[in-house]
Amino acid sequence: MAVKKKTSAAPAAVLSPRALGRATLERQLLLRRAAMSVEDAVRHLVGLQAQNTRPPYFQLFARLEGFEPARLAALMEAREVVRIVTLRSTIHTHTADDALTLRPLVQEARDRELRIFRKGLVGVDLDRLRDLSRAYVEEAPRTPKEIREKLLTEWPDADPQALSTAARCLLPLVQVTPRGVWGESGQVALTTAEHWLGRPSAPVPAPDGTVLRYLAAFGPASVKDMQSWAGLTRLREVFDRLRPQLVTFRDENGVELFDLPDAPRPDEDTPAPPRFLPEFDNVLLGHADRTRVIPPSLKGRNGVGNQAYGSVLADGFLAAIWRLDTVGGAPATVTVQELRPFTAAERDAVTNEALGLLTVMTKATTDGNGHDVRFAPFVDFDR
Repeated sequence: MAVKKKTSAAPAAVLSPRALGRATLERQLLLRRAAMSVEDAVRHLVGLQAQNTRPPYFQLFARLEGFEPARLAALMEAREVVRIVTLRSTIHTHTADDALTLRPLVQEARDRELRIFRKGLVGVDLDRLRDLSRAYVEEAPRTPKEIREKLLTEWPDADPQALSTAARCLLPLVQVTPRGVWGESGQVALTTAEHWLGRPSAPVPAPDGTVLRYLAAFGPASVKDMQSWAGLTRLREVFDRLRPQLVTFRDENGVELFDLPDAPRPDEDTPAPPRFLPEFDNVLLGHADRTRVIPPSLKGRNGVGNQAYGSVLADGFLAAIWRLDTVGGAPATVTVQELRPFTAAERDAVTNEALGLLTVMTKATTDGNGHDVRFAPFVDFDR
């Protein structure tokens, strides 16, 4: 009787940083601009990092065909997208549905953040703080200063910052308009997502669906990549549970990467046009290992300390930083500081992309002020 030999599974294919970068750029709508609605793009990208008010608009300009800032502004005013603290304890622009589901999912991270401030909350009844804060911000949107002052009347010996942080961690607070609306200004004023959107938050969802959405927008990726992106822990068991639905690869360091079977993975030599990304763009923060878009030699060069700059991708990788100046009546100017020398063809392509940005994102071609693109060697913008 013949004995069948056990056959081992074929080793997982190894993906280079360049191959990983092309896959992620395709899913991030950065290899070619997508003919997609703004709301669909925000949903597909699982939100837009929005620590500052203008970056979501620049993220969408880099990704969508025919984008105009007024389209996102209209969605904000219609309360179809909102600004809320979710992933990594930072503000994101999400669809209304995602705000009501992702915020409960990442409550674990908010609880960890709250524990950091426990020394300033001695004697504070957190359930009462949550109830008082909810009633106060649902009566009318309140500034963080107003929330602190209200809570200090109840707990005068507590740390003021800890009190306002506790309210933010315990409640799904959104920044109401006009904050974040293109062309308008407004201080931060907060109310609950449920009150602003007129419906309750969802129960805490299983993370499985969000893992699949993350891979669709950021994959192939490791467990650590997603944990870094979401600010969550203990996701290994979720990936293992989903393993039968996924395919796996390895990076050049042997790290296991997961992906959706039918997700696009373009050839690593697929052309990648230049793109101007704002500070804290999704594609720059979506992984623990960022070498798929940031060469190791340029790690940290698109930011100094807590200061982040706009990033220029050329051939799919960080290659320069940029700044937009629209001061007074002077021409709108994009200044590009090269982190590595551009070829003549790259400089032409970067110039054309910058001119498109100026046309759409400023009044440079409609108010007679003109526009300008300048190149310079790398010098910290703040020096």
